[in-house]
Amino acid sequence: MIDITLWPTTLMVLHLVFQAGFTIRALLRPHREPSARMAWVLVINGVPAFGMLTYFLFGETNIGRRRAALYRHTASLLEGAQSHDPDHDAEAAEVRAPNAHLFHVGTSISGLHPVGGNAARLMENSDAAIASIVADMDSARTTVHLLFYIWLTDSNGSKIVEAAIRAAKRGVTVRAMADDIGSRGIIKSADWTRMQAAGVRLARALPVSNPFLHPIRGRIDLRNHRKIVVIDNEVTYCGSQNCADPAFLPKAKYGPWVDLVVRFEGPVARQSQLLFIADWMAHVDEDLRDLAQPDPERTEAAEEGFTAQVIGTGPTVRPTAMPEMFEVLMHAARRELVVTTPYYVPTEAMQSALCITARRGVATSIVFPLRNDSFIVAAASRSYYSELLAAGVRIYEYPLGLLHSKSLTLDGEVSMIGSANLDRRSFELNYENNILISDVALTGALRERQQSYIDVAYEVLPADVAAWSLGRRLWYNAIAMFGPVL
Repeated sequence: MIDITLWPTTLMVLHLVFQAGFTIRALLRPHREPSARMAWVLVINGVPAFGMLTYFLFGETNIGRRRAALYRHTASLLEGAQSHDPDHDAEAAEVRAPNAHLFHVGTSISGLHPVGGNAARLMENSDAAIASIVADMDSARTTVHLLFYIWLTDSNGSKIVEAAIRAAKRGVTVRAMADDIGSRGIIKSADWTRMQAAGVRLARALPVSNPFLHPIRGRIDLRNHRKIVVIDNEVTYCGSQNCADPAFLPKAKYGPWVDLVVRFEGPVARQSQLLFIADWMAHVDEDLRDLAQPDPERTEAAEEGFTAQVIGTGPTVRPTAMPEMFEVLMHAARRELVVTTPYYVPTEAMQSALCITARRGVATSIVFPLRNDSFIVAAASRSYYSELLAAGVRIYEYPLGLLHSKSLTLDGEVSMIGSANLDRRSFELNYENNILISDVALTGALRERQQSYIDVAYEVLPADVAAWSLGRRLWYNAIAMFGPVL
């Protein structure tokens, strides 16, 4: 007979065993910074029941064995599809010697080499970007591929829906993928049903089911944050913009969303195509290997045109990939470095890279939104201001909406744009797509756009930070300390 008087002791022992187990797991988990380990150990032992449940649901970057295997399989296309690509024969001549090492880092991430012969145009604004995408979709001859993290049923979202339906009805193969959480509104809407009925092939990225089964099937908050448009394997769009109006109605009080999008033509479009294929084949039982191969009838890349490279990161890529790319760019700057990002929760190495860049005498600036839609990220970001300012980094806060542009320019020669923020979510949890560019003209246009943000922004001075109250400092630093958990 069981002695019920022993139950409290038994439960306490079980609790301690589980707590010790979670603590050991947090300490032994590979590819994690010491600060992240410490944050998780504090949460697990400081608030045990909450901490263990939180770690069970969100503590590890687990996308699920089946999907991880699918991504590994399709990722092999990224390397194999380029092995016979004529554009790579002259890649050494396309990348000027001072910048070659930057593209080597990018190649180590996605297996994609820099390609020359590209042309590009910076979109004037979000509405102009959508109008240009629709025009290209209406001119498509063979394929239209779309992938969005957020796709709303607003004016711009509906324009893309109607363009997809028109293209499918005239015989163009249209594939559209949307993140299952970010785009849940349109996925559940009549527009999704209408596209399917018109022949548009649809897929939900990282579909969500029972949240308590996700630690086994894959962590629920691992999301596909990419924004990819590829038309006929010849044109691609890359930038920060989701498929939505600038007003962004779900968070209208922070609007308008200020985004940055570039339209590319040339071999770099095929690299975006490869990234889309990897995502599609990881979710849909459809073999797209033929689309991954370069067109045998396509002529050699034009002699004129700049060098670019697609960089795709995510939970199935090494976790240091995206921060490494940002950090090597920061360290490469010789005269000027300008960064814009809505969310800044850096690794220790990235914070150090920004500070060292300024201390080397490089004119270093970073632009954030004045009002952030995430009060937690806003607090964590501001905890880093004091160190950045002390190192000589100039900090600006943009007041005319939520500055959502993710851009980096250095020395007027090299730039990078895309979906990735300078925060741990982009580094470790999200699938992201960026394009690295070596071109004076496009980098100059991006730098002018960055300057337009700076010209209307408030510069944060050391005196402003020194005037913060004790409570405000405590709040910022406490949030930043638990950044790896939050």
